[in-house]
Amino acid sequence: AFFHEFKIHAPFGQHYTPVDHDILMKYSEAPDGQILQEGISEAGALSTWIACGTSYASQGCPMLPFFIYYSMFGFQRVGDFIWQAADARSRGFLLGATAGRTTLNGEGLQHQDGHSNLFAISNPACIAWDPAFAYELAYIIEDGIYKMWGQDKDLIYYISLYNENHPMPEVPKHTTCGVSTKEAVLKGLYKFQEAPADKALSVRVISSGSIMQQALRAVDLLAEFGVGVEIWSATNIGELNREAFKAERYSRLHPMEPKKSSWVNDCLGDYDGVTVISSDNISQYHQLIEKYCGGDVVNLGTDG
Repeated sequence: AFFHEFKIHAPFGQHYTPVDHDILMKYSEAPDGQILQEGISEAGALSTWIACGTSYASQGCPMLPFFIYYSMFGFQRVGDFIWQAADARSRGFLLGATAGRTTLNGEGLQHQDGHSNLFAISNPACIAWDPAFAYELAYIIEDGIYKMWGQDKDLIYYISLYNENHPMPEVPKHTTCGVSTKEAVLKGLYKFQEAPADKALSVRVISSGSIMQQALRAVDLLAEFGVGVEIWSATNIGELNREAFKAERYSRLHPMEPKKSSWVNDCLGDYDGVTVISSDNISQYHQLIEKYCGGDVVNLGTDG
């Protein structure tokens, strides 16, 4: 859809008629095109992204770079370049397309990425998101633009994008621990759906990305056994872990002060039931928040 709107950069313009020229979302090249299509060269494309992401300093001209690539070919293939980007104080968005272990199995292990979000947390400049719904993605991109170009923060936003087609729900009207859905999305965790009040038993399910569809299917499945399901969306497990770790460290260094809390503990700590954590990532990713969940925890990662 972006090809015709922003056009692919071609120094000498387009001198042929593409086969899709008569449709709305046609292929289009132009000398002033804003899309750089660099082919199967992640290192070259990321180098261009770094140049754009540092132009605010090197050229005095802030740019807003988005690099879209197969997620498996990011942190795993050119992770050192992402560290270089952080050292150079690059700002921009890395969009890991066809993310997840189950999203594109037909092409084998080369597209079964369940670990990029885990890799990302090792980079201090990187904030890695795993949205399930369109409104979450919109909030995240808006937040990144504001922090990087509104507040002058040197950040890299990595966002997992999947390969599933499914209906997009409206933004929930209720709050999570007194916080609006938008604010809770940006904190990394919010309650998407309450458990039915007429069920004697209930379970709490935390999910993200495309596996959220399976979590939602569990609502009807478990209802047949008299179990209600409370659904939570974890848009950023990495940042939940970072905030909780900082809170624990602060409390250790200030033992005479009241214990500092964190968002994940506020949301999930006071609970004595069963919590199931599931996503299209390997289980080690969920372990980042497992110890902050009250009650019993079942960790369902896409390992193997």
